[in-house]
Amino acid sequence: QLAGRQIVDLVHKDVTISRILTRPAFENAIRVNGAIGGSTNAVLHLIAIAHRVGVDLSLDDWDRLGRDVPTIVDLMPSGRFLMEDFYYAGGLAAVMASLDGAGFLHRDAMTVSGKTIGELVDGAPNYNSEVIRPLDRPLTREGGISVLRGNLAPNGAVIKPSAATPALMQHRGRAVVFENIEHYYARIDDPDLDIDASSVMVLKNCGPRGYPGMAEVGNMPLPAKLLKQGVSDMVRISDARMSGTAYGTVVLHVAPEAAAGGALALVRDGDLIDLDVAGRRLELLVSEEELATRRRDWKPPAPPEGGYQSLYVERVLQADQGCDFDFLVGRRDAGIPRHSH
Repeated sequence: QLAGRQIVDLVHKDVTISRILTRPAFENAIRVNGAIGGSTNAVLHLIAIAHRVGVDLSLDDWDRLGRDVPTIVDLMPSGRFLMEDFYYAGGLAAVMASLDGAGFLHRDAMTVSGKTIGELVDGAPNYNSEVIRPLDRPLTREGGISVLRGNLAPNGAVIKPSAATPALMQHRGRAVVFENIEHYYARIDDPDLDIDASSVMVLKNCGPRGYPGMAEVGNMPLPAKLLKQGVSDMVRISDARMSGTAYGTVVLHVAPEAAAGGALALVRDGDLIDLDVAGRRLELLVSEEELATRRRDWKPPAPPEGGYQSLYVERVLQADQGCDFDFLVGRRDAGIPRHSH
């Protein structure tokens, strides 16, 4: 009831969505996501929402705004505590008050409450400084989503540093390739699979077009034989998504995706891949001549045979653009259609 009353009140006051979904609001959201160790899925959602309302938001904004934001919430999967602990420690208001005190937030950004961000978070208490840490004692110094580029992801890929293993943030290893999720399931626990802890697991054709729908399968479980050896993390790369509750050194949202002809489609078993999160690089160490040869031999996957999936695959945008339908970008104030009766 309170939410409904607030909606009616906003209508009476002519507070439209364009007054709330502003660039400062999106920048606040990016920084808060870094501070809480939030999901990589937020990258897709916020870019798509921003583009719907005409705000120019990009992967570069995510990287720039998140670089200097520490992760201060000691919450699983990055940390020790549970969501319930976060709630009782003061929740999002306490985190935002801490960020606001350090000048990270746009205080004058309007909210659906009718108050600004600054008005809402002023004086918000932190009841447990182990769960919501002070800025000078963070869980990680750079908590924002890192955006990687290189010949393997010319339009970008993302990784969540707070959930990754520090020792793997700079890594070179040989690729073990899975052409799709079915190939992964069929192959991963084969005792003869040529894979070790230094390998880089590569999963193709799980992006917006390839799956289709960009499933949360990017955090591929490790081979059973390596788990038995005590291996707990490996570098994994895909054009898929992963849940915000997942952990690991997992590179996601590679764009262009394999099904769209991105370089990911050309990776083969044994290729060397270079990951450098600090340098924001993701490189496939294969010559341009060899890649050109492979590209000539590559064939795109067969499209769906009609129905909604056919429309989806034809019109969905890539991960760096938010995976929205191309015909919905900029559709704010599209007007009310005429009556059909």
